[in-house]
Amino acid sequence: MALTLYPAIDLKDGACVRLKRGAMDQATIYAENPAAQARAFEAAGFKALHVVDLDGAFAGRPVNIEAVRAILASVSMQIQLGGGIRDMVGIEAWFALGVSRVILGSAAVKNPALVRDAAKAFPGRIIVGIDAINGMVATEGWAEVSALTATDMALRLEDAGIAAIIHTDIARDGMLAGLNLEATEALARGVTLPVIASGGVAGIADIIALREAAARTPNLAGTIIGRALYDGSLDPAAALAGAAPC
Repeated sequence: MALTLYPAIDLKDGACVRLKRGAMDQATIYAENPAAQARAFEAAGFKALHVVDLDGAFAGRPVNIEAVRAILASVSMQIQLGGGIRDMVGIEAWFALGVSRVILGSAAVKNPALVRDAAKAFPGRIIVGIDAINGMVATEGWAEVSALTATDMALRLEDAGIAAIIHTDIARDGMLAGLNLEATEALARGVTLPVIASGGVAGIADIIALREAAARTPNLAGTIIGRALYDGSLDPAAALAGAAPC
């Protein structure tokens, strides 16, 4: 099975930006029109899109609603979205707008019952984002570090009925430093859930390495790609070809 590649659109003040290690004061604006950027990704051949409401992640509530609405109206790609989703009302609201899958991060740490309730209400449509620094889970837009390891958190939610886990290495996010494949693969080996790698994809070598890891660890399901696509260090066609099974 081919890996799923998710180009990332991170929204800040209605624009498409990339952060370095999650720092909001180090945002680089790549596109003023996120919907146009989404169309470009779809035209390049990507089938799914990863969207984060960065302002929402820090505010604890949805903020970039109009930008998301415009993206949804512009493409037919599967869209998974996270950032500031803290309750069932928020989850239901995004699904009502047309989002395919909702990502719970901080809420999954602080309110695991919400994850279980949401996964039961929306089978196959809830993803848990595990954002880690030095192996420890970070929350609130990565502003707080919990006492929970990434693996422990994954194990706590393995029977919740979620669709997948996104594992992000904060130290590498936006740095083009390469995936922390060792940590992501270790997490995937410890659970039966599909695991999506995130943070640090720098070029085609990362895609090939992930494909090879997926041959060893079949529940490695894909990766999220941000800055490498925007900076041009990763060609979309090459990435998609590299993700295909040999």
